Amino acid sequence: MITTAGIETLSFEEAVARIAAAEDFQELGERRAYRKWAKLVHPDTVGAARRATATNAFAKLANLYKGAGQAPVLHGRRRSYRMDRVHASGDLAELYADGAVLIKVPRSPRDNDLMETETASLRRLWSDGDPKFRPYAPRLVESFVYEDETRRRRRVNVLERQAGMISLAEIRRPLDPRDAAWMWRRLLTALGWAHRAGVTHGAVLPEHVLIHPEEHGLALVDWCYAGHRPAAIVKARLSDYPPEVRNDRLAGPATDIYMATGLMARLIGPGMPAPMRRFAAGCMYDAPRMRPQDAWALLGEFDELIHRLYGPRKFRPFVP
Repeated sequence: MITTAGIETLSFEEAVARIAAAEDFQELGERRAYRKWAKLVHPDTVGAARRATATNAFAKLANLYKGAGQAPVLHGRRRSYRMDRVHASGDLAELYADGAVLIKVPRSPRDNDLMETETASLRRLWSDGDPKFRPYAPRLVESFVYEDETRRRRRVNVLERQAGMISLAEIRRPLDPRDAAWMWRRLLTALGWAHRAGVTHGAVLPEHVLIHPEEHGLALVDWCYAGHRPAAIVKARLSDYPPEVRNDRLAGPATDIYMATGLMARLIGPGMPAPMRRFAAGCMYDAPRMRPQDAWALLGEFDELIHRLYGPRKFRPFVP
């Protein structure tokens, strides 16, 4: 998508080429940019030799603009969903907000298998996991196949929206260890719940961990990479994965513990107390068999560490 200011720098030929290649007005910019595009390719502003080309480009531009005001509607089994605005862009999908739900649509049909992995993982958590821990993951409302106008089929997952939550990727400053403590505790709780249900998350990364700053809630999202043999990894975060994933594409509870620990250690930064740093080091050995395997047992150890460092737990208001 070109910026509004960038449009003015385009030549007539460049503008025509971009309009010809566009399948959606969003590829050309925001709706308010329409007039700038129109000025570049309007038939009345060019010479006779270019008029036919300009007429065709202007007609397509008008059609793209008209379609931009009509949000696509996907028809699921339960109801129809309006893809009005992008709520967030994930590693492999766009998430559109429609009231209390998010519609997760993969950018490429090649990733349908990852969407199916998420569907299976969330269903298993709901069927085999302890119900009282369900707030630690989004609820799957439904999953269906959508066929677009080019006959490409995509697996769409509709998820309950996590209201009031932000991702840990949005935290731009080092965390006070006392603030990190409640996040770390809840992350271990979420992983313990998943592991007891037989599910490995496989990608405990900052953008996949949501927190509610005021209520101290936490949810693990994006279960597309779950399983003992992940079908894909987030290449932009390759250095955050342990050796068994990078080298052998294997994952297990110890993998999630390694990634969760590394995530929290990076968020705290140099201010991490020495006892906490030693605790973290014990969770991040290269060999999975040397790491803790039980997130809930590890939570008990972490609680003892926090008590020794800071005394009885107290609620600390958190401002991102």
